[in-house]
Amino acid sequence: MTDTSLLPAEFAGLDLLATMVVVTSAEGECLFANAAFENIMRLSRRAVQKAQLPDWFDDAQRLTETLAGVAANHYSSSRFDALLRRGAWAHEDGLPVHAIVSQMDAGADGTPRVLVELIEIAQQARQDRDERSLDQVQATKELTRNLAHEIKNPLGGIRGAAQLLALELGGAEGDAELTEYTQVIVHEVDRLQSLVDRLLAPHRKAQVVGDVNIHEICERVRALVLVEYPRGLDITRDYDTSLPDFRGDREQLIQMTLNIVQNAAQVLGSRIAAGDAQIVLRTRVARQVTIGKQRWRLALELHIEDNGPGVPAEIRDRIFFPLVSGREGGSGLGLTLAQTIAQQHQGMIDCESEPGLTNFRITLPLP
Repeated sequence: MTDTSLLPAEFAGLDLLATMVVVTSAEGECLFANAAFENIMRLSRRAVQKAQLPDWFDDAQRLTETLAGVAANHYSSSRFDALLRRGAWAHEDGLPVHAIVSQMDAGADGTPRVLVELIEIAQQARQDRDERSLDQVQATKELTRNLAHEIKNPLGGIRGAAQLLALELGGAEGDAELTEYTQVIVHEVDRLQSLVDRLLAPHRKAQVVGDVNIHEICERVRALVLVEYPRGLDITRDYDTSLPDFRGDREQLIQMTLNIVQNAAQVLGSRIAAGDAQIVLRTRVARQVTIGKQRWRLALELHIEDNGPGVPAEIRDRIFFPLVSGREGGSGLGLTLAQTIAQQHQGMIDCESEPGLTNFRITLPLP
């Protein structure tokens, strides 16, 4: 937890940033570190202050020389990629960051100070990918909605004409085969009608907004899926019970979560047969989150992880598009509808997948 008693007034705004920011002396001594840096390093502000920032870098010499050069006004700023070690967790893999070292005003006693901003390279790439994905999904959603309306209008006429033709053929001898053809037309029209209705479903029904608890939703979905797969599938809970309720449409959110968990269960067929299929429902709080170019102070993250074969590489970037499915016989609408529901709640869904571990992350803003 951040100790606000150690927060100088001139640095208060830096605590609101999602990127890590550290103010150091010319020699690298930490004078201030914002909350994002504390969270990543898993250290308190008291532990960070007076420590040497270069000690947390894989290439300490480069940062030391850069700090000295900027402080001496040899150049106003410098950028480079680096590997950040996490203090007491030094045994973990380093965190790749893009470091921006800039000049700032001297302290009250006249000593030079340097501002160091550290941007997680993976986080920046993910944000860029998320923005592109949201734009693509929005464009596809509009196209799909308009196309569905255009398809829906003539379907009724085709079905009616086929039924009338069936009545005409019903009284004539030897037309049983032709009557069967009209029944095929009616059946296929009904199938198309059902598909169009599913495409339009999220846009038709008004939201019923109320207080929602994410863990109640998870428990409801867990119970529904375990009824369908009573043996061979373990659905593990890993909940952060401190997460507060939020405003949303409970039934829509259940449908969103159920679509993803059912998808996971369906691709785990071989593992379910072997008895070692696993799905994990994990909830966490996230701070200073950007969703669709909007900043939120707090958000909840629901991770739905499975140990299946992973999303095929050729469709990994398109899995939220309509009619894209990696499973034979799949409609390709479940994830599209889930993403639409998330966006209606000002959130989003993204996916990271490799063989043996697929993680769908649902991010929803909190009040």
